[in-house]
Amino acid sequence: MINIVMAQIALRVGDIEGNAERIIDSALKATESFDVDIILFPELTLTGYPPEDLLLREELHQRVEQTLKRLELRFREADLRGISAVIGLPWQVGGALYNSAAIIEGDKPTRFYHKQQLPNYSVFDEKRYFTAGSEPVIFIIKDIQVGLTICEDVWSAETVNQSKAAGAEVILNLNASPFEYHKQRARQQVVSTRALESGIPILYTNLVGGQDELVFDGGSFVVNAAGELTQLAPHFEEDLIPVLLERHGNKLVPHNGFISESRLDTALVYDALVMGVRDYVVNNGFNGVVIGLSGGIDSALTLALAVDALGSENVEGVSMPSRYTADMSIEDAQLQAENEGVFFRVISIESVFNSFLDLLSEEFAGLEPDATEENIQARCRGIILMAISNKKRKMVLTTGNKSEMAVGYATLYGDMAGGFAALKDIPKMLVYELARYRNTISQVIPQRVIERAPSAELAPDQKDSDSLPEYAVLDQILEQLIEDEHSVESVIANGFDAATVKRIAHLVDINEYKRRQSAPGVKITSKAFGKERRYPITSAFGHRLH
Repeated sequence: MINIVMAQIALRVGDIEGNAERIIDSALKATESFDVDIILFPELTLTGYPPEDLLLREELHQRVEQTLKRLELRFREADLRGISAVIGLPWQVGGALYNSAAIIEGDKPTRFYHKQQLPNYSVFDEKRYFTAGSEPVIFIIKDIQVGLTICEDVWSAETVNQSKAAGAEVILNLNASPFEYHKQRARQQVVSTRALESGIPILYTNLVGGQDELVFDGGSFVVNAAGELTQLAPHFEEDLIPVLLERHGNKLVPHNGFISESRLDTALVYDALVMGVRDYVVNNGFNGVVIGLSGGIDSALTLALAVDALGSENVEGVSMPSRYTADMSIEDAQLQAENEGVFFRVISIESVFNSFLDLLSEEFAGLEPDATEENIQARCRGIILMAISNKKRKMVLTTGNKSEMAVGYATLYGDMAGGFAALKDIPKMLVYELARYRNTISQVIPQRVIERAPSAELAPDQKDSDSLPEYAVLDQILEQLIEDEHSVESVIANGFDAATVKRIAHLVDINEYKRRQSAPGVKITSKAFGKERRYPITSAFGHRLH
C-alpha cells in the first residue's frame, strides 16, 4: 500500500523562494490530514509556468539550485522526514538545460527525471529553452516501483511504455496544462489510453491559477490500469488530493476517491475568465479595476467577471455618453452597476469631443465625416479611463470580444486602451451564452441588454450589423478561418456567401497591426490571438479584395 498526495496548487512565475514556501506549506498540511509517502507537485514547481526567457538568466538557475538545497534539508527535518517529494524545476547538467522533476527522498541523494517530449506548438516554446531527456527514472517507495513523466510525456505511448519496461508499477505525471474549451475530456481520454496500453495506473497532477494569458484549471485526476477514472479534483481550486494505491496480485490498484461533479463547458469558461482576471490584477499589484460601461452586453459581462473576481468594492464603472448615446444605454449601465454594488459615475464626453472637433476643424475642412469622428469619441473615453487608472492605480479592463478583435471592429487607443482584455478570446455568441449563464447564478445583467441589438453608438442609429454580418454567421466564418485555418475557398465551399467570406478574411488580414497592440487576455480557444497565432503585420500573402 502506498499513499500519494497530489498537490494541485497555484504558483507564481519567478517567485522561486515563495514557491518553495508553498511546497513546504502544502507538505505540512498534507501530513496533518493524511498518511503521506509521496507528495507530487506540478511541472516547474519552483519557477512557475511558463518562465519563458527568465530561463535564459543565470541568476534564475543559481536561485533554483540554492532553493533546492534548502528544500532537501527541510524534508530531512522531523515534521517532514519520511515523505518523498517530487518537485518540478529547470535543471542544468553539463551545459544543457532540462525541464526536470527532482525526487527528494530523505537522506538519499536527490535524483532527477528529465522531460523527453518537449512541446513546441500553440503557446508552448520548450525547444527554445530545454534539451530533451532520453531515459526513464524509477524510484522505490515501500517496495513499489514508481515512474515519472512530465506533461507532454504522457501523450507519448513510447515514453510511457519506456517507463513501464524499466519496471514502473505506477506513473506520476507532473503538469502545467493550460485551460482550453473542451480540453479536460481530451486529457482524460489520452491518459486513459496510456494507462490501458501500459497496464499501469497514472496520476495526473495539474497546476492551477492565472499567468498572463494562460489559466491553469487544475482538474487533477487518477486513472487505473483499465483506463477508468477513479478520482477527479475540482477545477479552478487549490486542493490536496490523497490517492491510496494497493497491490492486488501483480497489479497496483488505486482506491476509488472523490470525483468532482461534471460541469457545463460554459461554466468552466466563466470560471477561467474569473481566475484569469483576478490573478492578473492582483499579481500585478493593482488596487482594483475600472470599466467603461456602455450599457451593452460586452461591458456588462466584463463587469460581472470583475466583481466575481475582485469583489464589488474593488471595481468602478464609468458611463461616458456622447450625443449618440441612447438614454437606455445610460440607464442599463447604471442598473448593472447597482446590481453589482459597484461605484458608478457618469462622465459625458460631449464637451471634450466638441473641443477636438473645433481643434481639428481647419485640418478637416472640406472632408466629409467618417470613422475618424467615431474614433475620436472612443479615444476620448480611453483617455478618461486611463486617467482614472493612473490616479487610483486601478487597471482598465477593456471590453472587446474576439469577434471584434478579429475584424478590427475596435479603436486603437480608444476602446482597446487598457491593461487586460477579459473577453479577448471570447467570440460574440459565447459572450451571450456566458451572460445567460451568469444570470442563472444571480440576475445581474439586465435582460434588455441581452436582447438588444449590439451597437457601438458612435453614429446616428448605428448597429454592428451595419458593418458586419450577423454575429451568428460571423463567428462561424471566423472559427473556420482562425481556429481551423481553413482557406477562403474551403469556407465558401462549406456554404457561406463568397463575398462575405472574402471581406471577412480581408478584415482579419489587415487588422493584425491592431491586434499586435492590444492588451493581453485569457486564452480559452485552440487559437487565441497573441503568441499562439503569430502572423506578420506586413504581408502580401493575405486575401485581397478586388
